[in-house]
Amino acid sequence: MLRVGYIGLGLMGKPMARNILKAGFPLVVHNRSRAAVDELAAEGAVAAHSPAEVAAQVDVVITNLPDSPDVEAVALGENGILAAARPGLIFVDHSTIKPETARHIAEVLGAKGVQCLDAPVSGGDIGAREGTLTIMVGGPAEALETVRPVLEAEGRAITHIGEAGAGQVAKVANQIMVAAQMVAMAELLLLSQKAGVDPRRVVEAIRGGAAQCWTLDNKPQRLFAGNRAPGFKAHMMLKDLDIVMDTARAYGMPLPSAATHAQLFRAMRELGFGELDNSAVVAVYEALTGTTLAAE
Repeated sequence: MLRVGYIGLGLMGKPMARNILKAGFPLVVHNRSRAAVDELAAEGAVAAHSPAEVAAQVDVVITNLPDSPDVEAVALGENGILAAARPGLIFVDHSTIKPETARHIAEVLGAKGVQCLDAPVSGGDIGAREGTLTIMVGGPAEALETVRPVLEAEGRAITHIGEAGAGQVAKVANQIMVAAQMVAMAELLLLSQKAGVDPRRVVEAIRGGAAQCWTLDNKPQRLFAGNRAPGFKAHMMLKDLDIVMDTARAYGMPLPSAATHAQLFRAMRELGFGELDNSAVVAVYEALTGTTLAAE
């Protein structure tokens, strides 16, 4: 059985690591704050004090970190994965980062014989807890087949997209759609309410038609209950949209709607709502209209 290391035990990473542990894989964990490490160690994981210490003990090392500089530091920095790199080690990154960063890390670690998979995920905290995430993978197909049993503990839909960086390009595409759904949901909920129609009944009606989507299936009831806790934090949605726009500029691709959505999430952060769920972008529309979405 593959020995697995997991670095980054945040809102997504901790439940994903726990599912790997529950699947029976020997697990070594590291995180900047120790509480999550201690929690998983109490459940059977082995605690480590650096990324290099993790990588030295395992066959597969997984990261789940906030942004491109974080992944680059853990992979290539002092006491990072590179310090323990050896032929046969497989590096899997579940973070959402720039495609060019993923390619650079793959090139540097590849020179040491490490196979690298950029494997960002979609499905939010619910998918992380339930092991139902969508995982989009770039990198060597043979490395994916080796680690597939581990990924199957985390998600249901695992798709090989292409070479290094391809998984991150797929995540860019994913986040274009996610942001559009969150913004559209905010608009339709408040428009319904402003027009004197119960938005709950509107959602019930349109979820059965062409408007059906993951967002309408999962988010309105939380908002109606007054629950705007993450989920997926709005400031991380903005970070991802900045990656979307950087990638679009790199390829000369105009994305006018995604640019507008990025501005809305930037406004959300400036209003002090960056720690809330990305569905709470409805708060921007509340500020613009002077209307508050009625909670139960």
